[in-house]
Amino acid sequence: MMTKLAYHANCWGPLGGAPVGVTSVKDLFYQTFGDMNPAFAEIAAAGYEAVELFDGNLIDLAREPGALRRQLAMHGLKLLATYSGGNFIYPDILEEEFWRIERAAALAAEAGAIHLVVGGGAKRSGGPRDGDYERLGAALDRVSTVAESYGLSAHYHPHLTTMAETPDEIRRVFAHTRIGFCPDTAHLAAAGGDPAGLVAEFWDRISYVHLKGWQRKPFAFTPIDRGDLDLRATMHVLQTRNFDGWIAVELDSWPDPAEGARASMAWLRDQADPFAPQEG
Repeated sequence: MMTKLAYHANCWGPLGGAPVGVTSVKDLFYQTFGDMNPAFAEIAAAGYEAVELFDGNLIDLAREPGALRRQLAMHGLKLLATYSGGNFIYPDILEEEFWRIERAAALAAEAGAIHLVVGGGAKRSGGPRDGDYERLGAALDRVSTVAESYGLSAHYHPHLTTMAETPDEIRRVFAHTRIGFCPDTAHLAAAGGDPAGLVAEFWDRISYVHLKGWQRKPFAFTPIDRGDLDLRATMHVLQTRNFDGWIAVELDSWPDPAEGARASMAWLRDQADPFAPQEG
């Protein structure tokens, strides 16, 4: 397996949404509230080749033409992907959400990225209504079309707190869309799924993977060398099927982001028999 490793820069500061999005849906970008330049330096020092950025951080860096490429080049990195999202089931705001996604796709492509990742599908207070999964599927097809128009590959990232948490919900979404699947191991496991099984089941849709550790109690996302989620089974599926895409390691929050990045890289490098499933 040719492993190409990237890291998401989202834990070098508090994580949230752009405040102006409370009153202006089109501006509701994801945001890490921190300086990305130290993040790039520490990600590169840990041995990763590329980064993924939230759409809001991409917008910030794009305000100065060429600044993002210069910062990444300074550390020998490239931009691999940007992450965006939406409710996707409310027709009244759909055009506003796609204004944002189109802008993120354009800037990502301009900066050299190859992947556009989206999460979402709003959870209604009263549960899903008839047609919600069909509306979500149609919106994800539109995300694919937008991505393709900029030369990007589009991926749906099932996520806690959305309409696609459990394996059955994920299957229901993919029954209505052609978009690719970006499995996030921690979100899948925390919702009761088997990440390795889901990777195998949706193999034909997968060209980009998010690796993340997960601790059941107290709930936390962790570097991949610790926690309650053994990732060797997932990596074994990727290895035996000769996965040749990018793998991005991700943490939403960690007290020492650089330590988390180094620990995950050490796990990936130091396994004696890297991805063989454990007995018993």
